[in-house]
Amino acid sequence: MSPFRITRTLPEDATGAALRADVRRGLTGSPMTLPPKWFYDARGSELFDEITTLPEYYPTRAEREILLARSGEIAAASGARTLVELGSGSSEKTRYLIDALTGLRTYVPVDVSESALALAGRALVAERPGLEVHALIADFTAGLALPGTPGPRLVAFLGGTIGNLLPAERAAFLASVRALLAPGDALLLGTDLVKDEEVLVRAYDDAAGVTAAFNKNVLTVINRELGADFDPAAFEHVARWDAEREWIEMRLRSRTAQTVKIPAVDLAVDFAEGEDLRTEVSAKFREEGVRGELAAAGMESVRWWTDGEGRFALSLSVVR
Repeated sequence: MSPFRITRTLPEDATGAALRADVRRGLTGSPMTLPPKWFYDARGSELFDEITTLPEYYPTRAEREILLARSGEIAAASGARTLVELGSGSSEKTRYLIDALTGLRTYVPVDVSESALALAGRALVAERPGLEVHALIADFTAGLALPGTPGPRLVAFLGGTIGNLLPAERAAFLASVRALLAPGDALLLGTDLVKDEEVLVRAYDDAAGVTAAFNKNVLTVINRELGADFDPAAFEHVARWDAEREWIEMRLRSRTAQTVKIPAVDLAVDFAEGEDLRTEVSAKFREEGVRGELAAAGMESVRWWTDGEGRFALSLSVVR
């Protein structure tokens, strides 16, 4: 058997169908919303990589700091022979875990991007002889079936991406992860923590305007894929902290009254001057809240690690 293989669990047009459904639903709702996953075409991924290097954007550096310092402890606590990564992308940070997991047999990266999976997977098997990589082209938020691999398994969901899900969506997601796991398996979860409002807002509204370009890129995606006529310059990037819900919202605010046509979904969308389109929610967490949400899904949080400044956390939870 080849040390690298890819299995597609998404139909060929699943991405296009999902985009059409999300745009139709989101732009006919009140308030208007779009899911943040549509930021990430090739250009959006480049912009996000640039964001992670900005001085204002701390989460990537903070999580990497924890992984560098604690991967040995994570490996010892999990004893994983299979590592599953949800939303794996380039698998860059995961290499710290792969190196630390001395008994690791199989790595299962899960992503919607076949090109990202192929690039990362082939690099890993070349770098690490003996490691099997079984990549899954799948949307992990829409139900997932894992290949048969040796246990115990460690599922990693890094980057604080869980904060992009609304509370009910988080509960459903964590329940779906629990359903994949057997006793002795574990979940490694990355969560950004509640902190000073100014620090949070700066992280999502940097001085160089890279996050603004990233936010507006979703309009370029819709123009290209659905034949829409959005003018990104007619929208302003907005990042605000919702203290009650403890999340950052990214929005696109219409600079003028305008109508946008989206032929592929037969829509004409009217924007009032100053009207917002919400493109991302990024929830921030407290330890007791994370433990509570994991417990509600049937998992027990057993370890909690933060970076030196207490900005970001990795938690390990197990199935008994």
